[in-house]
Amino acid sequence: MEVSRVRALRGPNLWSHHTSVEAIVSCTPEEESISAMPGFEARLRALFPEIWPLQPTGHDDTIPLAQVLEVAALALQAQAGCPVTFSRSTATIERGIYQVVVEYSEEDVGRLALSLAEQLITAAREEQPFDLDSALHQLRELDEDVRLGPSTGSIVYAGVARGIPFRRLTEGSLVQFGWGSRQRRIQAAEIDATGAIAETIAQDKELTKKLLDAAGVPVPLGRVVTDPDDAWAAAQEIGLPVVIKPKDGNQGKGVTVNVTTREQLTAGFHAASEFRDDIMVEKYLPGHDYRLLVIGNKLVAAARREPPHVVGDGVHSVRQLVETVNQDPRRGSGHATSLTKIRFDDIALASLAKQGYDAESIPPKGQRVTLRNNANLSTGGSATDVTDDVHPEVAARAIAAAHMVGLDICGVDLVCDSVLKPIEEQGGGIVEVNAAPGLRMHISPSFGKGRAVGEAIMDTLYAPGDDGRIPVVAVTGTNGKTTTVRLIAHLLAASGLRTGMTNTDGVYIQGRRIDSGDCSGPRSARNVLLHPDVDAAVFETARGGILREGLAFDRCQVGVVTNIGSGDHLGLNYITTLEDLAVLKRVIVQNVAPNGMAVLNAADPIVAGMAENTRGDVTYFALDCSLPIMQKHRAQGRRIVYVDEGHLVAAQGKSEHRIALSEVPITRGGVIGFQVENVMASVAAAWAVGIDWSAIRAGLKTFVGESDNAPGRFNVFDYRGATVIADYGHNPDAIQALVNAVEAMPARRRSVVISGAGDRRDEDIRDQTRILGKAFDEVLLYEDQCQRGRSEGEVVALLRQGLSDAKRTSHVEEIKGEFVAIDRALERLQPGDLSLILIDQVDEALAHIAKRVAAAKA
Repeated sequence: MEVSRVRALRGPNLWSHHTSVEAIVSCTPEEESISAMPGFEARLRALFPEIWPLQPTGHDDTIPLAQVLEVAALALQAQAGCPVTFSRSTATIERGIYQVVVEYSEEDVGRLALSLAEQLITAAREEQPFDLDSALHQLRELDEDVRLGPSTGSIVYAGVARGIPFRRLTEGSLVQFGWGSRQRRIQAAEIDATGAIAETIAQDKELTKKLLDAAGVPVPLGRVVTDPDDAWAAAQEIGLPVVIKPKDGNQGKGVTVNVTTREQLTAGFHAASEFRDDIMVEKYLPGHDYRLLVIGNKLVAAARREPPHVVGDGVHSVRQLVETVNQDPRRGSGHATSLTKIRFDDIALASLAKQGYDAESIPPKGQRVTLRNNANLSTGGSATDVTDDVHPEVAARAIAAAHMVGLDICGVDLVCDSVLKPIEEQGGGIVEVNAAPGLRMHISPSFGKGRAVGEAIMDTLYAPGDDGRIPVVAVTGTNGKTTTVRLIAHLLAASGLRTGMTNTDGVYIQGRRIDSGDCSGPRSARNVLLHPDVDAAVFETARGGILREGLAFDRCQVGVVTNIGSGDHLGLNYITTLEDLAVLKRVIVQNVAPNGMAVLNAADPIVAGMAENTRGDVTYFALDCSLPIMQKHRAQGRRIVYVDEGHLVAAQGKSEHRIALSEVPITRGGVIGFQVENVMASVAAAWAVGIDWSAIRAGLKTFVGESDNAPGRFNVFDYRGATVIADYGHNPDAIQALVNAVEAMPARRRSVVISGAGDRRDEDIRDQTRILGKAFDEVLLYEDQCQRGRSEGEVVALLRQGLSDAKRTSHVEEIKGEFVAIDRALERLQPGDLSLILIDQVDEALAHIAKRVAAAKA
């Protein structure tokens, strides 16, 4: 068995809506059925008893080794605690070659699981050992390293529950919610509205206390000190006991509390100096340590924190008691679990010494032994939820503290006997204000109920009912995609929406190209969704991108399918038939939002049949409204778009909007049939987005088929009285549509310039010239810049074969180079002639033609 081409499908894809790892797996004839491998399944189950049952998926009872890989990779993840449920193995048309797809929750974990599953199979085949515990440990460790921590995760899960899209911007906790101009960003429990100045103030403990004191919030007295002697002097001024800590510390690092002697103070000064140069001493407030969480104008959670401790049983040593406590499955080594393991380090030993113990001491039964002076969860402390106990005056002081510092999300550290009564009545005080506070003590406290803090933060980012989305229109099909994308984007922009667009020419933001080349894949689409100046997005969604990575979005508002035709890379990546292609293209239809719209070509039966695969509504478009499917759809009160007596008609029930095709330049008065179809699809999409009809009409009037609006899409030039048409058509269906359009245009003599893409099937390349040979008097063949795997001259030879029985063509010429071929065609033109130039290098070829046209007019 050989595993190759492993890739991550990071969005909805051909197989499912889940993120998945896809691999191509090659099996020998023996490996196509594990029944031909005596004892294999028994050995496999001995090595991995929890592996799920192996069930035949085909018409026979065979289970190929590729399917074992699939099941093992999924089961290993599930056993490691990953929330995964989907996997699939599919035989390709090549004997022994399978596509294996396994869901992942974290990409790196999914890839590792696939590798470990392969090792497991090898061990079972070769009767070798397999360390299952080690494999699961690797998966768990990696999962903990790469997945979101509890604070960020709680916010993300709250967003997902509301249907708000998110994207991790780094491997850490920086996350973007929403799309385009609706985006918001967080990092851990800090939101993008938090000012850098507020964060700086929160880090400066002395300044924070001054501001809080000015606001009437109780705080402990204290000041910054320069050395141990100054620290002791400050302690004398304030009065013992005191706390010594870094001026801008966090997570309790370097903090020593309840200091009563000069020796303790000196040791505390040196401990604090390990983290910061600026050290402060402040009054120690007796009482419990509380964390109050303020979000916006509300106190949403409160917890009483306990320092890490053990309780003696009269039998075990302190070290043994700590080891027992650390076996609690809730305790981990980082922030991913609800509790952190108690650290048995020098600080713990020093704390023990103050209580008259060492590591091997056996405390009396019931004796509480503290391992640290601070109660931070990150050092092993615990938390008890007390949200419902907080006195309104205590809550008011916490909110005032957060507002005084300027924090939208704030962790307020309070020391007092109880939160049941005002702080002032019990001599308590707020000792610290924290930006980006940890949330896990509130989400899953050690005792008491968890609080919906993630939801509260999401309500701060987005008002209830707001999903942070902008309109996204995805366009796919065989032909017409780029023109349709460009026209939809133009219509959205005409309505005032700042529009982002991707297509085979580049990435555009508000009409300005920011990237060039074929940008019809998910990476370019994701870049548009990241852009803060985009109110709506239109994406050309090519087959290659869906196969490589899946979609760039979880769902779209509008999904457009123009048509499904032959020649669209059939034979590549195991997409061999129109049915295969349709299954791939309908991925965008399957991922239209429930309140969205699928725009489908009713004249194409394969496309029309996709209606049953969408969760949204459907708008059909076709030139002929008498088609039964169109009539039925309208009778049901649903939307259709068609052509009637020179008008484009958008109808729903008895309501109609009519637009004269004479006012739509790219259709040339309705003569260019494929452009009329592109316009129908575009109007249906703009209608689905909710664009006003006045903007749609204005946009159609101002969109012309020149190279600045739709480069390479039926661009028409006047050259010395002859008509020159430049187009990027490169498959039989596109060629036939161009021929139909050209035949509707008067011409004395017609010529065509053509090359062929090498990554098409031989018959598709021959079909192009077979069609052209019936409509053109002259055919000029050229070899384009990239043969895409073909040898020199091979494509041109196939094109010439297609002309072998040409009924009209009287002149065929082979020319080396695209621009030489263009010049040759232009030289032969006479007034009244028409030349169709099928370009390869779109921008360069159009610039070349425009230069020749300009020179002819000079």
